[in-house]
Amino acid sequence: MKTPTTPAPVVHGLSVTPLTQCTHWHSSLDIIAIKHFCCNKFYACITCHNVCETHCPSVWPQTRRDEMAVLCGQCKHVLTIDEYMKSGSKCTVCGSGFNPGCKNHWDLYFEIDAKDTVQAACSRNSHLD
Repeated sequence: MKTPTTPAPVVHGLSVTPLTQCTHWHSSLDIIAIKHFCCNKFYACITCHNVCETHCPSVWPQTRRDEMAVLCGQCKHVLTIDEYMKSGSKCTVCGSGFNPGCKNHWDLYFEIDAKDTVQAACSRNSHLD
């Protein structure tokens, strides 16, 4: 969690709420913002980035998975990309649930390989067990 001396990052986008929801994604589980590799700014979603910026987005390289780049809108903790991808769609600090459907969009933010795709598919289908 952020301390009083460490402010939470600014989250950019359209109609962003304190929980990081935006015009495009606003369910109770849409509470993350991702720092974009291309501009080093947190955005509520890729569409917000594309509307607000004049450059094309670029993805985080696999070699940078230790980068603090995923903000929990509930507690304001910033997870590393690796922590987020392995979190089971919940904050590793406060336990708040994240939208599990975000896994379908990892490739818009992070360089992924076949292993990541399989991990996302397994996580999506875990409710079938």
